[in-house]
Amino acid sequence: MVGLSPPRTDVVAGPHGPLEILTRGSGPPGTLFVHGLTGSISSTRPYSGRVRGQRTFMHLAGHGASVSAEALSYEALAQEVWAAAEHVRASAALGISMGAGAILAGLAADPGRFRAVVLVLPAALDRPRPGPAGGRFARLARLVHAADVEAVARHLLSHESPEVRESRQGRQWSREQAERLVAGNPQAALTQIPQQVPLRDAGRLGEVSASVLVLAQRDDPTHPVEVARAVAGSIPQARLEVLDPGGLMWAHRGRVRAMVGEFLDQHGA
Repeated sequence: MVGLSPPRTDVVAGPHGPLEILTRGSGPPGTLFVHGLTGSISSTRPYSGRVRGQRTFMHLAGHGASVSAEALSYEALAQEVWAAAEHVRASAALGISMGAGAILAGLAADPGRFRAVVLVLPAALDRPRPGPAGGRFARLARLVHAADVEAVARHLLSHESPEVRESRQGRQWSREQAERLVAGNPQAALTQIPQQVPLRDAGRLGEVSASVLVLAQRDDPTHPVEVARAVAGSIPQARLEVLDPGGLMWAHRGRVRAMVGEFLDQHGA
């Protein structure tokens, strides 16, 4: 059996160099999807299953074919998100973990840019991530630098639920993500971003005009519910949804897709 070829992506100009994007669908609302640290276009696409209109997925610096950088910050990542959003004229955005942080940093400077925003598993707001998270990404950076795909895959899988670790789909996912990480150049993101915060003053989000949905998961030490609650509490028109453990796209895929689709359908156009 012949495997499917990867989707054909485009490269657009970004503030620090080329950015890789993939666009599917057409018409309003236009939604931009932004992955998390170690994520990818492929790992972000499942969130779009119930989203209508034009859907664009991007790779941040050091991921996929997007240009790497020696120094990274949430502000720099926000500039990349804003550049991609302008290019495809997106009126809504969804960001996961680091992607959520990049959107928060951008909204602090440009609070009226989007009509609707979904923030999935925000990892930090105005305080650094918990200590264990930094060590996890530092070890991953060493494995990626050594180009050890198998070790990277094991490391990624070790932080998933037992059900995911024991499944064929989980092993396949971790292997594919490991191959993408080794093929890219995410060293700056892995070593620098976990030590940073999107904002120094969460009060700057008080001017955000977008409707915002914040998704969190219980018992996730890398993405504490307390952070998601603080994010939702800092934005005037924000709603927090907290799901049970198991992985948002593993144990709750149908429910998450429905929530995201309904929310963007109501607020994104």
